[in-house]
Amino acid sequence: GVIFGGVGKQAQIDLLRAGIDVLVATPGRLLDLMGEGYVKLNQVSILVLDEADRMLDMGFIHAIRRVLERLPRSRQNLLFSATYTPEIRTLASGFLRDPVAIDVAPRNRTAERVEQIAFRAEKDDKRHLLVHLFRHGAASEGPWTQALVFTRTKHGANRLAEQLNGAGIAAAAIHGNKSQSARVKALADFKSGAITALVATEVASRGLDIRELPQVVNYELPNVPEDYVHRIGR
Repeated sequence: GVIFGGVGKQAQIDLLRAGIDVLVATPGRLLDLMGEGYVKLNQVSILVLDEADRMLDMGFIHAIRRVLERLPRSRQNLLFSATYTPEIRTLASGFLRDPVAIDVAPRNRTAERVEQIAFRAEKDDKRHLLVHLFRHGAASEGPWTQALVFTRTKHGANRLAEQLNGAGIAAAAIHGNKSQSARVKALADFKSGAITALVATEVASRGLDIRELPQVVNYELPNVPEDYVHRIGR
């Protein structure tokens, strides 16, 4: 079963009451339902901490520690992270005992199959360049069919989505101020092809599963290099 915030609790409570073997949860909603007595962790045998680096970036470390305090001491722990930073090493040393490290790709490197192209443009020209790429593509590849576009701020995501729509390119923005239902709709529209551009902030983009995505645009560069890896894929 899956539980997460931003939506009503009742359906999730009904799911828990029916009994489940595997629970996938965000830290905040998990703690809420634990506090209300709907989740007991005393029989958990395996803990998986996925996207650990993003958990740290989003400030979930204290919530994670509160969850760890409620788990049985005898259990198996697994930690997954796309990047391997000193902060991740510190987190790992705090709750992993004699861990085995498995690298499935070079650390903090983008996938070799991803072609990367840089365009030089003044700030005021970036939007016009992006519109041109959607309409005509780069070199001889033809117009872009779809693209996931990253901005640094929520306001910037909203503004760019409005500008793209004004230029005749169907776009929607997803970020932390959008409701869960609005984010789900925007993602569904993007997957179905109803919109051409999905404009996202760093946090809102986490966990997106979009198959065969042709283009990823760093409209604004991330603050740290590791986020670039997250954005364009491993």
